[in-house]
Parts: sequence; structure tokens; C-alpha cells
Amino acid sequence: MALIEVVDLDKEYVNEEVVTPVLHGLNFKIEKGEFVAIMGPSGSGKSTLMHILGFLDKLSKGKFVFDGKDVSTLTDDELAEMRSKSVGFVFQAFNLLPRTTVLENVILPLIYTKMSEKERMSKSKAALSSVGLDHRLQFVPSQLSGGEKQRVAIARALVNEPAVIFADEPTGNLDSKSGLQVMQILQELNEEGHTIILVTHEKYTAEHAKRILRIRDGELVGDEIVNNRQIANGAKELIK
Repeated sequence: MALIEVVDLDKEYVNEEVVTPVLHGLNFKIEKGEFVAIMGPSGSGKSTLMHILGFLDKLSKGKFVFDGKDVSTLTDDELAEMRSKSVGFVFQAFNLLPRTTVLENVILPLIYTKMSEKERMSKSKAALSSVGLDHRLQFVPSQLSGGEKQRVAIARALVNEPAVIFADEPTGNLDSKSGLQVMQILQELNEEGHTIILVTHEKYTAEHAKRILRIRDGELVGDEIVNNRQIANGAKELIK
């Protein structure tokens, strides 16, 4: 059974009786453990698609099944519950709390769980260790480089052990070296079994994935396996 199945998905926005179609008749499946890039130019609808797949928005027509559950008819509260339990997000702008330590930023998704404080702390430290930031626990974001901030965001996305990690233009605010480090971390997480969905307009970034879904003008125009997957030689050394 596929983790994600989309059937004839349409999305349109209505504002004062003006209908703006965004996505048109999308059909695809994503299996557990895949690393998929959703690629397209600005305005293609790729971010709207990510918002639907990540339970941030609702489709207008069609069907969206997540891990065997039909998401299409869920209420806003049910979507919020799915979002908190099943997905983690990594955004271009990092979205870290500026006056909160690295460790406290990563703990945030666990605040409203039934975990003990000791367990929250242990999980958060493990997540930060997985992205090479054991030595930055008590730093605040202003003391970090851009690449380190994004690695904190990845640790925060990981801490709840989600079924899927969504990365929305994760290298957009980074220099090439830091961007390479971030993509190498996402590749390593995928090799460990995590499902990664990357949203990007950059061909080089998309080719770090194993499969590319190409979106143009709201339509799926390509679905291809990446044969020349970009492996960042030496990136492990850069991360250390």
C-alpha cells in the first residue's frame, strides 16, 4: 500500500465569486521510504500541492489517501491532528524562535505530547545529534550560520518521528556549501528509511532526490526516476 495516493486532485480558490484554478487532475503515488522532489517554476502550483499533502490545505475535488486513510473529507481539527502526528516541515526561512535555544526549538513539537520531560529532552538531543549539532544545544539562532539553522529545523522536523518530512526550498537561503550539507543530511535520512518530499524550482537540488514529479501550470507533466542522483562527495566531512 502506498503511503500517499492522489487521484484526480483539483484545487481552486474562490474569492468573491472569482474562481482561480491552481491544480488540475493530478494522479500519482508515493511509497514509504521514497525521496521525491516536486519541481516546477514559481506559480506552477507545487507549494499548493505540498500544503495539501502536508494537511495545511484541502483539495477541491478528487481523492487524497494517506497511509490508507482518505484525507479528502477530514475536518480542520482532524487535519491538524494528522499534521501534528504524521508530518514534519523544513522551510526556506527556518522558522526558528529567535530568543529560544537550539534545544528548546527542537523540543517545541513535543510540548503537547504525553511524553515526560526526560523523554522529550532525550529525543531532542538525539535529533540534534543526527544532524551534527551536539555542540550547539544552548546556542540561540543568532549565533548560528544559515546552514546550522536549517539543520536545527531538520532536527525539529524529525523529533516527532513523522511518516513524512516535507522540505520546502530548504537551500533557498543558503550558500552553495551550506546547501550541499543540508541536501546530504536529507539524503542520509532517506537512506535510513525516512520518506522525504522536497519542493524546489532548482534542477540541481531536485536531482538529490530519487524521483522527480514535474509540475507546470497546475498539471503533472513529468514523473521520472533520477539516474544521475547527485551525491555530495566529501559533504560528510563538511558537516562535521
